[in-house]
Amino acid sequence: MNSPKYIFVTGGVTSSLGKGIISASLANLLQARGYTVTIQKFDPYINVDPGTLNPYEHGECYVTEDGAETDLDLGHYERFLNVPTSQANNVTTGRIYQHVIEKEREGAYLGKTVQVIPHITDEIKRRMKLLGDSGKFEIIITELGGTVGDIESLPYIEAVRQLNWEMKPEDCIVLHLTLLPYLNTTKELKTKPTQHSVKMLLESGVQPDILICRAEHPISKEAKNKIALFCNVTPNAVIEALDMATIYDVPMAMLKERLDKTVLSKLKMSSKNEPNMDSWLNFLTKHKNPKHEVKIGLVGKYVELPDAYKSITEAFIHAGAQNECRVKLEYIHSELITDDDAPFKLKHLDGILVAPGFGDRGIEGKIAAIKYARENKIPFFGICLGMQCAVIEFARNVLGFKDAHSTEMNAKTKHPVIDMMADQKKISAKGGTMRLGSYVCEVTKDSKAYKAYEKTKITERHRHRFEFNNLYLKDFEKGGMFVTGVNPDTKLAEIVEIKDHPYFVGVQFHPEYKSTVLNPHPLFVKFVKAAMAFSNS
Repeated sequence: MNSPKYIFVTGGVTSSLGKGIISASLANLLQARGYTVTIQKFDPYINVDPGTLNPYEHGECYVTEDGAETDLDLGHYERFLNVPTSQANNVTTGRIYQHVIEKEREGAYLGKTVQVIPHITDEIKRRMKLLGDSGKFEIIITELGGTVGDIESLPYIEAVRQLNWEMKPEDCIVLHLTLLPYLNTTKELKTKPTQHSVKMLLESGVQPDILICRAEHPISKEAKNKIALFCNVTPNAVIEALDMATIYDVPMAMLKERLDKTVLSKLKMSSKNEPNMDSWLNFLTKHKNPKHEVKIGLVGKYVELPDAYKSITEAFIHAGAQNECRVKLEYIHSELITDDDAPFKLKHLDGILVAPGFGDRGIEGKIAAIKYARENKIPFFGICLGMQCAVIEFARNVLGFKDAHSTEMNAKTKHPVIDMMADQKKISAKGGTMRLGSYVCEVTKDSKAYKAYEKTKITERHRHRFEFNNLYLKDFEKGGMFVTGVNPDTKLAEIVEIKDHPYFVGVQFHPEYKSTVLNPHPLFVKFVKAAMAFSNS
């Protein structure tokens, strides 16, 4: 394989313009043309990874196959490309500085003064080229977090400048995403913020090759020419990015704007073939033309910020399309549910999902919601802490262990049906006790999980530290809750089910991380199907 080509995606004017979706959409089109593509994200914050960040700060923490806790944009990359990412796909300033400081402590710099340039920028460049050096990819897309002009972004922009200088012009290009605000009083899009943004990038020594302009209204040919002239790019390199009804429309919009062709032209790469987008269009057609509709309650404690459950909401979109069903998600705050008001808040739903999380805030509300779903035969799906809450609820209200709990919330409970395993209790570092990444699970044939997966051996991603306590296994089986998925090495419970129920499934892992447009997760597909059946009953 020849040396890989590098595409850097920067943002200007304002944050949250959608660099991740643009990067994923471009990668999707290049992949559809037959190229091997991957995307990486460089985040300018000083946390080593998002693992300890509150979801209110940064949305969900996305976990890769190899157990890396990463930015939620990696979820978009996987959902659009249907290819797993890894630790190498997400790098933070914290990780860069940590590595450089460790090397300095080891004496690797031979007593030299360690500085942002060259030591930090050299480490950034090394990380930027790591995936390319693997020989697996023809094109590496690198999204730079933050906005041009931010102090914390400067070392990354400088690293891109240096790589641009080191490489041939056709091996490294820069896409700059900007905003064209619309002034309602004058009924026109204003190009000046884009010009200023590009000027700021130029002051750092980087000339963008392609401008992608977010806008609420179509950009006229005159406006495109004006932007091209004052930003020093070719007219065909000014790409219109209008607001879309759904993020999954963006690849088709970028195809219409010929973004992929412009990129290949700048990189001096031939078009292997015209992109085959049939499967994508089939998904969009089903998504936009549903034959059914269900209401599903998502019970969690971060519901004010939907990004905290991003992978779950996207998994419902994929599963909904597969079932030709619109899933109307209703976010329900777990702190506001009690046994008394559960009927008023939940009786109109066709399904209830209890979301993952940490800590005891809102835990009793989750348990109350599960009790209502169990007793009223409403399809239920519990993920991670949601599964643990299902175990606690069953222990209290069916098995009669009134004080049953997880030792995460109550270390003194007489019935620790959820507990930390003995070998984990010795570890004190935050995150050190976590079970992270992909683990094998063996599924019992006579189970709803087997009907979904249609195989007995699966792998799923984890992010938790407490487990089902196997000392209570016989009590649960006697009461009617069964462990239908087990880790073959540790014998830890992975899936629990109640058989005398239309759909009551709790999983210790995070199935939402593996749901993609082209491969909706089977447990979500079956859950939506069960909600449809309940709605029609």
